[in-house]
Amino acid sequence: MSVQYQTFTPPHLLNNNRRSPTRNRKSARCSQQPNPMSATDLTPFAVFAPTPAMTGRKRKAEDDGSAGDDDRMSASPSTSPAVLPRPAPRGMKRMRTNISGRPLPLPRLLETLSPDEMRNLLQSICQRHPDIGNEVVTTAPRPSIQSTLEVLSKYEAAFQAAFPFGGRASSDYAYNRVRQQLDELLDSLKDFTPHFLPPHEHQPATSLAFLDGATEIIHRLPNWDTYQHNRHKQEAYEEMAKAWAIVIQEAAKKAGGIQLQYGGWDQKIAKHNEISGGKMQEAVNELRGGLGWMGTETPNPAAGGSNDAMSIRQQLLSGNYGTGSPASIGAW
Repeated sequence: MSVQYQTFTPPHLLNNNRRSPTRNRKSARCSQQPNPMSATDLTPFAVFAPTPAMTGRKRKAEDDGSAGDDDRMSASPSTSPAVLPRPAPRGMKRMRTNISGRPLPLPRLLETLSPDEMRNLLQSICQRHPDIGNEVVTTAPRPSIQSTLEVLSKYEAAFQAAFPFGGRASSDYAYNRVRQQLDELLDSLKDFTPHFLPPHEHQPATSLAFLDGATEIIHRLPNWDTYQHNRHKQEAYEEMAKAWAIVIQEAAKKAGGIQLQYGGWDQKIAKHNEISGGKMQEAVNELRGGLGWMGTETPNPAAGGSNDAMSIRQQLLSGNYGTGSPASIGAW
């Protein structure tokens, strides 16, 4: 009959991992199983048994290891717990971050352009794409009298600023200095005037108001010393006289020419003809024909005035304007 002894493995031979209590318990169970060895093979270690101190020391090591790991995992005096990002409140948009460079959107780019840059850009696009140019012409708002006269005033200001300092403003030297600006001013007049003529413009009052302001610009052009240089101003008067005649003829067809009768246009046209030296006689003749239905009025004598004096309207109707005694502008 063989005697079985409980074997004991020294603690330093155990695979004791303080960070794995499960592995230690497994090793302890394996050490407690009986060993089918003979008594003769267990002579060196049979008499030894684990003491309570050793058992307590082992449990303490296991407990200390697990407790230490839990403490280190749960909290640390040198580090603070992780802070989660707070979600953005509802209804508030997050600011878009520019990850890489990119061109401006079209609305932002147009905001940075000056009026001159915008016009040059649009004109360049319309020249390359005629269909876009046609769409711009048909959809753009009609220019008003005020805006058009302001553009003409800018050309006139550039023309006046080009004159040299000193010397006569009507000399050949001054003409050569301002020739380019003079051409630009006259070209703008030629381009803008047909826009305010019938049948494109249906309101005679609008046409007459524009022609009145445009004719004033021609009056302010200088008379040059060389006769050939004055042809620009003479041609401008001829074109403007034809424009006045077209508008007067159209206005006489509407309401019997009442706008010509009560708008004072007979006096204004007579004054323009006088300042131009009779170069707008064509407009005066058309006005006399448009107002012929009114007949000739008999002048009423006025205190301090002559009985032979005739009003401008009567002179226009009778064809005697500019002959005889001069009539004061504004008298009827």
